[in-house]
Amino acid sequence: MTSSHRFKSIRRNDRGGSILLIVLVTVAILALSVLSFSSLMLVEEQAARVMTRRIQSKYLVESGMEYTRMFLARPESEIVESGGLWNNEDTFRGVAAVADINNPGRNSSIGRFTLVAPGLNDDGIPEGTRNGVVNESSKININVLPYYDYYDALSEEEPTIARGILMGLPDMEEEIADAILDFIDLDDEERENGTESSYYRGLSPAYQAKNGPLDSIDELLLVRGVTPELLFGLDTNRNGVLDESEASLGDVSLTEAETMLGWANYLTLYSKESNLTAEGIQKININADDLDQLYDDLKSVFNDDWANFIIMVRLGTYEEGVPDDPEEANFVTASQISFEIPETTEPDELNKFRTVIDFMDIVYKTQDDDGNEVYVESPLNSSPGDPSLVIAMQSLTVYEGLAVPGRINIRQASRAVLSGIPVIADDDELLGNIISYREIELDDPDFLDKNRKYETFLLAEGLVDQETMKLLMPYICAGGDVYRAEIVGYFGDGRGTSRAEAVFDTTSPVPQILMWRDKSHLQTGYSIEALGSELQAVGSQLDR
Repeated sequence: MTSSHRFKSIRRNDRGGSILLIVLVTVAILALSVLSFSSLMLVEEQAARVMTRRIQSKYLVESGMEYTRMFLARPESEIVESGGLWNNEDTFRGVAAVADINNPGRNSSIGRFTLVAPGLNDDGIPEGTRNGVVNESSKININVLPYYDYYDALSEEEPTIARGILMGLPDMEEEIADAILDFIDLDDEERENGTESSYYRGLSPAYQAKNGPLDSIDELLLVRGVTPELLFGLDTNRNGVLDESEASLGDVSLTEAETMLGWANYLTLYSKESNLTAEGIQKININADDLDQLYDDLKSVFNDDWANFIIMVRLGTYEEGVPDDPEEANFVTASQISFEIPETTEPDELNKFRTVIDFMDIVYKTQDDDGNEVYVESPLNSSPGDPSLVIAMQSLTVYEGLAVPGRINIRQASRAVLSGIPVIADDDELLGNIISYREIELDDPDFLDKNRKYETFLLAEGLVDQETMKLLMPYICAGGDVYRAEIVGYFGDGRGTSRAEAVFDTTSPVPQILMWRDKSHLQTGYSIEALGSELQAVGSQLDR
């Protein structure tokens, strides 16, 4: 073979090897492309599944809202029979709502929702979680605070009650408390340590004090001295408790939860209680200006002793007096005393009740129709076991309207909230007694005992005396009819969860939703155990 032939043969062999190499590289590239595309498609599919789950879980949350609203619409007796509102796992934990049609029969495909709320330990400090709702009356109603100062009428000095209530909050200072009150009250007068619009107009950007009720707790960040750290504390996921992860970030212990949660967990804009009887009839306002109508209203519910005595107190024409020798005195009932209601009486000429028990144990000295000295005892008395106190609380009120806003539920309020209430704020022993006494109430907060449905159980069961009870009643209650529900929607595998909170007003026959807020952007913050045992063991917390 000639050299030229050998050269052509080599070139031909080189060309064949190059083509083979190109083919191999091309196949490899195509294989990698296919692999990358497949991986990308798998990721896209997983993302689509998660997004679908997220959308589905939002509907689960909405289902939970309607479920809660309908449960709250039930008669009180049915709610109690179903386990109540405080911690009711059977009703509020892991409620199945829908199954994933793409994965029928799998437990992880069942859509559920759970209601989660912060619990309280034996010292009245937020700790752990429970399956129930939050009674908004267990918090301080920030919008009602300015009106509390009207009860400080006995003092000629600047009112301090509203400030005192705020001072119960951890790390609160008088300058911040007064600034908050100045920001929301209706006037432009600065309190002792407060500030009004003149201060805020000097900021950049400038703005005015609200001088009215807040629309959101977050508006407090506009108040001089209020910082995100004070308002929200370490509770970054806004679940009302200090989680271990939050405590570790703040380098604090869980026992410091009370001071690290932030003020937002102790404040509300919505609390109020129904001013109706158990039958749904408006209670009788014993401060009504029309005495004739008041008398008729009283006669429709009470006997002559009650109706006559209450009108006698309102008229103020009788002399209080206790006989020196009760055994020799002539006692009669109010129904045995004749009196007339003046045809014209100016409202400011009538006595007003500050509380429903203001006429308790009053004794009047007067004369009967024959001119004999007689003594008239109030039908409302403080004798242990006497039913008159419950009778009065069931049907009487000193407030106008269908609801009473802002009073604090001493049965479920935290220690921080209780510690600012007038009288309680100055009595550590009373504060401790209330918290320790109500431990059984936290297991059964609906109080099957009729006496314990009202704040006057403190008096009836000997925790306070009558005068202390009168001082407390404008600020406290034992109930409340506005509830906050934190609802988590999820599937059994813990992926694609949603979370929202809603506030329900049950003072009307059909509960109304006052506020709704999506919180899915926050870390879920609840353990698998808190949401339901149906979850698979996919970690200590649900995904975001």
